[in-house]
Amino acid sequence: MKQLGNGNDFTAARREPRFPQLRELRMNYEGRSDNIPLRPSDISLHGMFVNTSSLFPEGAIVNLRFRLTRSNVEVQTRGEVRYCLPGIGIGVEFVGIRPEATRAIEREVRASIRTRTKKK
Repeated sequence: MKQLGNGNDFTAARREPRFPQLRELRMNYEGRSDNIPLRPSDISLHGMFVNTSSLFPEGAIVNLRFRLTRSNVEVQTRGEVRYCLPGIGIGVEFVGIRPEATRAIEREVRASIRTRTKKK
């Protein structure tokens, strides 16, 4: 299991900024039906950070289902665990995500960036 030490390591490991644009997030191990307890997380174009106290090995495959906050689009995809911060959460990269879901996430992220820029 890859563990990142402090917040600076965690931030440096990201490919792109993440935004808190999710609701109704559900996740389970592939091949199992039990949902894993989660707290609200954030999303980027290629993945998300999921707040959970559950431990996951690097490379584990999970099924994700969530709804984007602004557009209300539901996304279902698989994800691969890239790292685990014990007691905090996991970094998940989307695997095999459908093109229309990617476009919906991209629109959501762009809208968040515009909103942040206007507030400054």
